[in-house]
Amino acid sequence: MTRNERFEQILMLLRDGELLRARDVAARLGVSERTIWRDMAKLVDYGVPIEGERGVGYILRRPVALPPLVLTQDEMAALHHLLRLAGAHADTRIAAGARTLAAKIRAVMPPDPEEDTPL
Repeated sequence: MTRNERFEQILMLLRDGELLRARDVAARLGVSERTIWRDMAKLVDYGVPIEGERGVGYILRRPVALPPLVLTQDEMAALHHLLRLAGAHADTRIAAGARTLAAKIRAVMPPDPEEDTPL
């Protein structure tokens, strides 16, 4: 799991408005408490309204809007595969739709240095 994916997961966990201990978040995400402490500090630095401290817990004081679409690497791989299949479809509308959709996604996604064949 990348750091950005972990940030997204932390925000999803905090959305319920409950106090969360770093120990519990760390266990759910498979990282150390220290990693969660650093992540919480970084999220606060980014302006996320998280209140709390080490040893007590963390809470999100007001809702935070996440980007409309955040994809994991596995989700991107699946999307890439499906778009390639759709691009080869016999129905020209589906094939054309797959090509334009891939172009729109490429335009808003950061480049993936590990991806050798872009969408």
